[in-house]
Amino acid sequence: MISTKGRYALRVMIDLAENGHGEAVPLKDIAERQEISKKYLEIIVSALVKAKLIKGASGKGGGYVLCREPDAYSVGEILEETEGTLAVVACLTPDAEACPRAEKCKTLPLWHEFDALVHDFLYSRRLTDLLGSEPGTRA
Repeated sequence: MISTKGRYALRVMIDLAENGHGEAVPLKDIAERQEISKKYLEIIVSALVKAKLIKGASGKGGGYVLCREPDAYSVGEILEETEGTLAVVACLTPDAEACPRAEKCKTLPLWHEFDALVHDFLYSRRLTDLLGSEPGTRA
């Protein structure tokens, strides 16, 4: 399940793409537009800065700006940077210990296929695919 942290990170990135135009966007403006607590957004933008998805500028005219063009970001990348692994089951996480049942596990092929579907879906969607879409519709 994608948490509010991942969902809000996507909203921050969309907001920056729609409102930044190369200029720093103040966090308070994002918080107001997105109706998200500024304090919670500070945690999210910190993770996005650490992941080098956005840059922060302090002082007058400060705020946040995308590091790349919006079409250079995948939804999967943004979610993994804020959520951690998107593996659908624990045994498929990158740091999982080898499962002693892997060779005889009848469900493992199902989980591999489902994991690949989720990964491919999220990594095939770009930030630009989400821009300008109406709520509740697919861009």
